[in-house]
Amino acid sequence: MSGVDEPERNNTMMFCAACGIAGVEDIKLKNCTACYLVKYCSVKCQRDHRPQHKKECKKRAAELRDEILFKQPESTHLGDCPICCLPLPIDENKFTIMECCSKTVCDGCYYASVIYERDEKIREKCPFCRSPAPDTHEEAIENLMKRVEANDSVALYQMGRGFNLDENYKSAFEYFSKGAELGDIESHYELSCLYLNREGVEKDEKKRVYHLEVAAIGGHPTARYYLGCVEKENGRMDRSVKHWIIAAKLGHEPSLDLLKLCYRDGLIGKDDLAAALRAHQTAVDDAKSAQREAGVAFHASC
Repeated sequence: MSGVDEPERNNTMMFCAACGIAGVEDIKLKNCTACYLVKYCSVKCQRDHRPQHKKECKKRAAELRDEILFKQPESTHLGDCPICCLPLPIDENKFTIMECCSKTVCDGCYYASVIYERDEKIREKCPFCRSPAPDTHEEAIENLMKRVEANDSVALYQMGRGFNLDENYKSAFEYFSKGAELGDIESHYELSCLYLNREGVEKDEKKRVYHLEVAAIGGHPTARYYLGCVEKENGRMDRSVKHWIIAAKLGHEPSLDLLKLCYRDGLIGKDDLAAALRAHQTAVDDAKSAQREAGVAFHASC
């Protein structure tokens, strides 16, 4: 922490940083919401104190942001399959997002459901909510639109992705923005891509990095990987290595490959690399099962 010692800091938190008035029952002091180092009794006091507080505030706000940014997520943004409860693989070719309920189901559970229905000669249903599978593409879109109208963030992301694939970037941006507002991590990542490639929006590096950071904090390993690349371009390899370690521990192979190069160049220690390797292998193994392997083979044969 900067400047003031901790005992003195605790004492100043009892008084308005500008006028010095004490916080009592009839005078409520409010934190500076950027740094939480000082309190104010009014907006006027906060505004008057801003010139002398600005430098310290900016420094502490950056420290607080980094504490959040570099915290290792417990899992990826995908979480667990809602049926088998195993971590979802980060390879998007190994899971399916259901249009009817917006649940992300691993290939193993999807495969098991399809095989069961074929063996029993019954109509195919959603493995999770058991809604009948759509007979046509139009019916699938109709199901998706119901979720969109309900402000389902995953459905908004799916709509945005569809427009993105059709190169309708303005509509993609609109849906990704709505999904991001509702907290969808994939939507934040897709927005970062649009800002980078000037697709539907003007190129904006600041907004790109913002959306990458939100996605990375939410557990998106690819967003974390690219944040490391951004820091490398800015000459801050210590921050790059931190990002790639976090991504590698989530099972991201490209980040692990870069860490090996960093070790070769003396940018990461042997113990840190070993820890990243172990965590990476654990993440990969945790997302495996015999049923999922059969699901991958089944999809490959379709």
